[in-house]
Amino acid sequence: MQTVAVIDYGMGNLHSVSKALEHVADADTRIIITSKPEDILAADRVVLPGVGAIRDCMAEIIRHGVDDIVREIINTRPLLGICVGMQVLLDHSEENGGVECLGILPGDVKRFSNPLQDDDGNRLKVPHMGWSRIQQTNPSHPLWQGIEDNSRFYFVHSYHAHVADASMVVGKTEYGLEFDVALSHENVFAVQFHPEKSADSGLKLLENYLKWKP
Repeated sequence: MQTVAVIDYGMGNLHSVSKALEHVADADTRIIITSKPEDILAADRVVLPGVGAIRDCMAEIIRHGVDDIVREIINTRPLLGICVGMQVLLDHSEENGGVECLGILPGDVKRFSNPLQDDDGNRLKVPHMGWSRIQQTNPSHPLWQGIEDNSRFYFVHSYHAHVADASMVVGKTEYGLEFDVALSHENVFAVQFHPEKSADSGLKLLENYLKWKP
């Protein structure tokens, strides 16, 4: 029996993420939503979700001691970051006038330019909300198994990531510009999109995560 802990620090789509994980989990996998450090540290896998302003997310992460917990667990077991849960793993975000993040992965979170335009000069709305195709820059990564390159995933965000180490980038998309949307380094896999809202491709990614052995 393996346990997957979805971290509850007050800022995430906890129930939609946990329901999606339960949908793809086998009988030997237990999904829990928890804010208790002892439960998180005892889990075999950990999911770090996040929605809303990164200033508020970081404040709650620090208040609950999730920053120290995340730094500890990534040394020994797989962590999946989702949406703002990916952004907080980077060094810094331009949101809210500038916010220092966890600094686990080298890179920055930047605001979409204004006005944002596609290749034909058409104005694009911010936030980036809806379905976009993902280019798998490392298609052999185990979490892409069974997912076609350029499959569509669902996004809701106003800020985008640029990672300093290209070897950590396993997925990119375009929305007025190209940016990094899937990152992997050792025990960490993190995505800007919402796999729990991304139909079959998202569910397959979550299923792959439950089987992933970094």
